[in-house]
Amino acid sequence: MNRKPDMSFWQIWNMCFGFLGIQFAFALQNANVSRIFQTLGASVADIPVLWIAAPLTGLIVQPLIGYASDRTWGRLGRRRPYFLAGAVLTTLALLWMPNSGALWIAATLLWMMDASINVSMEPFRAFVGDQLPTGQRPLGYAMQSFFIGVGAVVASSLPYLLARCGVSNVAGPSGIPATVRDAFYIGGAVLLASVLWTVFSTREYPPEQLRDFADEPAPTHATVDRTSALRYGLLWLAVGIVGAWLVHTYHLEHELYLLAGGVIAFGLSQLWLCVTHGDGVFTQVMTDLHTMPDAMRRLAVVQFFSWFAMFAMWIYTTAGVAQVHFGSTDPHSEAYNNGANWVGVLFAAYNGFAALAALVIPLMVRRWGLRMSHLINLWLGGAGLVAFLLIRDPHWLLLPMVGVGIAWASILSLPYALLSDNLPAEKMGVYMGIFNFFVVIPQLLAASVLGVLLRVFFHGQPIWALVLGGASLLVAGLCVLWVSEPVVAAGAAQA
Repeated sequence: MNRKPDMSFWQIWNMCFGFLGIQFAFALQNANVSRIFQTLGASVADIPVLWIAAPLTGLIVQPLIGYASDRTWGRLGRRRPYFLAGAVLTTLALLWMPNSGALWIAATLLWMMDASINVSMEPFRAFVGDQLPTGQRPLGYAMQSFFIGVGAVVASSLPYLLARCGVSNVAGPSGIPATVRDAFYIGGAVLLASVLWTVFSTREYPPEQLRDFADEPAPTHATVDRTSALRYGLLWLAVGIVGAWLVHTYHLEHELYLLAGGVIAFGLSQLWLCVTHGDGVFTQVMTDLHTMPDAMRRLAVVQFFSWFAMFAMWIYTTAGVAQVHFGSTDPHSEAYNNGANWVGVLFAAYNGFAALAALVIPLMVRRWGLRMSHLINLWLGGAGLVAFLLIRDPHWLLLPMVGVGIAWASILSLPYALLSDNLPAEKMGVYMGIFNFFVVIPQLLAASVLGVLLRVFFHGQPIWALVLGGASLLVAGLCVLWVSEPVVAAGAAQA
């Protein structure tokens, strides 16, 4: 049988090593940007809106990069040119962010940083699908999770470690503590070095060879049911317009305009498919979205609830822990900054546990399969987030981070292993980019509604955002049962 040859452990190591740096940058962003925003004058209520830039850029960038990388072939191959370009741009953003000096500059740099991270991250997902046979894909994505965990452990704890080494943890003239500034400088160097390692230590199969492998699905030519697109387009457009009218009429929070605008935009995109006959990038991406494989539709629900939970944790843990466990809501106080540093340690801890879990997940998959393994892991993470409400000693918060770390490793690996076996080789990049819609949309929803939910139902206490995230992970686990287990081709290596 003409199938992809198995890769050695070190070949898989090299192809995934660049994720160490990507996650280093991502973890610095997640653990410190809310802190930077508050230091520069943002209120807790402003944080979700300021964070909108991050998921919105992923929504736009990843499908376009996936579409482009599917059609790229040159001296550096198919995916590697995008690894390198994204790493250079992210490094520049990391160096500039702690020197922003004003809230609007920091918000703009978050947009630039997240877009650049996505330029590198999306092709890495497709890279594993390109290079590995079906049986080794869970191992490949688990290896990515391992490097994500290792990179994030160091990155998340850097401000805390630098403070222990004597670097000032008090806001300086620029408003940003030296601990945060130096951590971002170190992150830029690590990111660029690790991505360069993968770029120059790996090779890629040319497109024609990928088409010849027997374990790849045959290329498909997507066509749109125009009647269905018209019906759904009009429905979503009407829902969005009514939603915007309700926000305006009843003077609801302005963040909800984002949600209504997104619904309107999706409705318009469906109507566009009814009238266009072109083959432009936008038309092709929306056509592929409309005709995505059934397995991808089902996994989209799992991803929605999983990433809603993670986004809630990222943007509200600092404020929640500082208020509940350190007794401060003043971002310029010593107690608040001690709490913020401890959140960095907690984020390092869950990423460390994720790195360890990545070594165990392939064994879980062998015993229980992809679906049950993912369900168990998501429920452990849900229990961990709910525990934040019950624990009062901040040191004991390390315990729920075990569950969160296991869930995080699973979120970063098993959905992609479930998905990649159902995608045609020639569209691996664009479908991985479209799959990112279901990572981004729940984050946009969280940014739109979490502030409202906290104000209306929880007296503005940010710790309850973590409880909502925990419940969301429990629901995501149940939704995994709706997804079919992939069939490994005969003779394929097991993870």
